[in-house]
Order: sequence, then structure tokens, then C-alpha cells
Amino acid sequence: MLLIRHATLVTPTQEAEDTAVLIDGRTIAAAGHDAVLHAPPGTEEIDVAGLVLVPGYIDLQLNGAFGHDFTADPSTIWPVSESLPRFGVTSYLPTIITSPLETVEQARRELLDSRPAAFRGAEPLGLHIEGPFLNLQKKGAHNPAYLRPPDDGVTAAWSPQNGVRLVTLAPELPGATAVIEELASRGIVVSSGHSMATYEEALAGFAAGIHYATHLFNAMPAIGHRAPGLVTAVLTQPGVVAGLIPDGIHVHPAVINIIWAIKGPEGTNLVSDAMAALGMPPGTYLLNEFEVTVSEEGCRLADGTLAGSILPLDEAVRNLIAITGCTLPEALATVTTTPAKLLGIEQERGDLLPGMTADLVLLNSDLEVVKTIVAGEVVFGND
Repeated sequence: MLLIRHATLVTPTQEAEDTAVLIDGRTIAAAGHDAVLHAPPGTEEIDVAGLVLVPGYIDLQLNGAFGHDFTADPSTIWPVSESLPRFGVTSYLPTIITSPLETVEQARRELLDSRPAAFRGAEPLGLHIEGPFLNLQKKGAHNPAYLRPPDDGVTAAWSPQNGVRLVTLAPELPGATAVIEELASRGIVVSSGHSMATYEEALAGFAAGIHYATHLFNAMPAIGHRAPGLVTAVLTQPGVVAGLIPDGIHVHPAVINIIWAIKGPEGTNLVSDAMAALGMPPGTYLLNEFEVTVSEEGCRLADGTLAGSILPLDEAVRNLIAITGCTLPEALATVTTTPAKLLGIEQERGDLLPGMTADLVLLNSDLEVVKTIVAGEVVFGND
């Protein structure tokens, strides 16, 4: 067992000074001032006085990192997962962008069959498949050669149990409604993105089972006061969560404030949308088959199209607080309870309550990651 003592505990649902968390194997056994009383003799202890203890971060959109691209090589999911805890990420969805269908199958098999025996790192909860059912007019950095109309035959094997958690598609495409309904019936989160959907088409997609929007404002038309479109539909429907990349490049801070004022912590989900250059120096990297130039001005294709980000999720949390002035519990919700509820795993992850998976992050006063614990094991900052 492991006892974390003298913590400043902050979650979306609770705050406590000089408190403790007791971990029994992979789960939280007790949390609060009386957790010490439940610790049996011989329990290992970590004194974290001066640090802030928060739930582990969940990233629903990550294309790769540390020089690796998941679509180009799905086997790199495991080495990337081992290093993600440095950013406070304890679980995430490896994202496979538009590519041959064989690539998606390879990635599914990688998750289901190839987990290393001694794996230690952020837990890949299942794939986020972004494409191939996207609108050609909003393809972004996706290869148009692999785009195709929605087809429930293609998705027949997709389910959370078979390695697929989230699918991004354009709801206005012919055949999309049937695919949305089928995916949602299996427990897959369906997201609207890379889309030219009108306001009415977006609402029809929501009615069919869409509950998420991939990187809001990006790869979709801007708001028009007579043609409000997908963005307005997302902002005005309380049951739809907005994915947001708060790097100051994808969405202007003023617009982030608008999103926050409307959606708040329960309707906003921060994602990194990071690509292979995350954790690496500026240079040229791959996003599937495309070369991406990475600099302080962002990650861009040769024609200037944005192609993912280099935003660590812990920095995304700090950015949201700096931009909106929200509280730490509110910001934490966007990377903990909100994505956990979206995935239907809120009883397992996203908070620090007894019985939940022991995914925890220790932050300093600047909200930088000092130590990360995944399923009860220290995987970053063990020194």
C-alpha cells in the first residue's frame, strides 16, 4: 500500500488542505484526513507537503509525440505512452487520422494484442479514429485519397471492447446518420468534425447520437449570423461537449473566453491534438504521410494548413486558467471528469474517490507536473 501525506487535494468536486490519499494496489482505498487511519503498519509513505494533488489527466486526442506518429506506425503507441506522464497524462486515446483502413485495423490489434508485459505509462483507453468519413472541403491535414463516405460495413468491428472509443466524422455526409446511430448504440462516442454541416444538419447529427465536437472552430465553417452552422449548434446544445485546443494558435484567446462563458467546465474538454513533435525541438516531422514544419508559430503543412499541435496537456490547463480566469477545479474538470463522463468511465477515472483507479498527479505552485502515478505506481518523478 502507498500513503500520500500532507497533500493539498484539489479535484473538480473537492478541495482539502493537509490531507492524505491511501492507495491499495491499483485503486484508491481512502481519501481525506482519516485516510491515515486506514493505513496498516508497514505502508510506504510519500510526504508531498507544498504540492497540489489532482486527478490524472485524460487526453481524448493525441496523434503522437516524442518523434513518433501513431498513424505512420501504431506500434509506437507503447513507447509514447511510457513518456506521456511527464505531462500529467495518465490515460488517453491514441488518435489515428484518415488512412487506409488496414491502418486502423493494425492499430486496433496493437492495443488488443501487443501490450508489453512490463508496460508502465499512460493507459491507452482505446482509439480515437479521426476519419475517413470527413468532408473533403474541410480535410485539413488529412489525405484526401483515403476519404470515403460513411459506411457501417467499414465500422462493423468497432466498439470500445474492440479498441475503438471515439470516432470523428462529418454528419452532413450521405449515410452518416445510420453510421452515427450504429456507433452510438455500441457505446462509441461520436464526434462532429472536419465538417461543412449546416446548423440543421448538425442538430440532426446530435439527435442521431453525436455528443462531441472535435477541435471546435477548426476544420469547420466560421459562425455566420444568418448561417450559424456547426459551431453555433455545438455552443447552443448543452448535451454536446466542445473539444478545444487552447494553444493560442488554433483558437484566439478571445474566442476561448466565449466558448468558456457558454460551455463551462462540464461542456469543455481540453485536448492536446499533439503530433510527433510534442516533446521534441523545432524541425520537420511526419503526420501520417505529410511533412509538417514545427516552429513557435505552430505545426503546419507546406501550404500553411495547421496540422496538430505541440501543446502538452498540463500546459493546456495552465493556459485555460490564464485566459479565462477560471478556478483550478474548473480547469481540472476539462481534463478529468468531463472526458471521463463522455467516455462513460466516470466511476473509474477522473476523480480521487475511494474505489477509483489510482491515477494521480502532483503539481507545484505553478501547476507544473512534479510526479505522476498511474494505477498506483509512480511512473514519473520517482527520485
